[in-house]
Amino acid sequence: MNLPNKLAVSRIVLTFFILFFMLFPFYAVGLSFPKYLVEGVLVDTRFVVAGVLFIIASITDFLDGFIARKKNLVTEGGMLLDSLADKILVDSVLVVFASIGFVNVLVPVIVIIRDVFVNGIKMMMAIKGKVIASIPSGKVKTCSFMLGIILLFFYNLPFEMWNIRIDLFLIYFATIMSVVSLFWYYQMNKNILFPKNKK
Repeated sequence: MNLPNKLAVSRIVLTFFILFFMLFPFYAVGLSFPKYLVEGVLVDTRFVVAGVLFIIASITDFLDGFIARKKNLVTEGGMLLDSLADKILVDSVLVVFASIGFVNVLVPVIVIIRDVFVNGIKMMMAIKGKVIASIPSGKVKTCSFMLGIILLFFYNLPFEMWNIRIDLFLIYFATIMSVVSLFWYYQMNKNILFPKNKK
């Protein structure tokens, strides 16, 4: 396993630590994280810890692609692993944020349904011997989600002080881009997926 693939795997591992800090009932074992009032916003430090881990995981997403291209380590398996790691990281965190009311529940629903369809397209194309690389709208979607999620972890600070919801803007923009990228994936591959019968 090369370095980019190891970074992708580390992103998956970090996801479980992030979910642990978000979901584990620390009060049940007599532990608690301090909360601070920052410019009128009550900040739970366990989300800050999870946010720092999410930032590290997001950096690995940039690094694995950069290293793979620079060192000529791009492989079909590596591209699939990178895509899978991104979906595990972003989708699972969005589900948790939706469950605690930080984002609308439609966000993870739309994103997960989109990912199912895109993965289906990629699997069908792989059967036909063609590996699909990431497209620009998909990269914009992922980047927007990661930035929006980071702001959610940090309670939209400092923008919350001016009542500007940059976090939700990025999340909802990324959700729209999810649908756009699905349409692009389909348009780019529909002639191969559903070839017209020649008479």
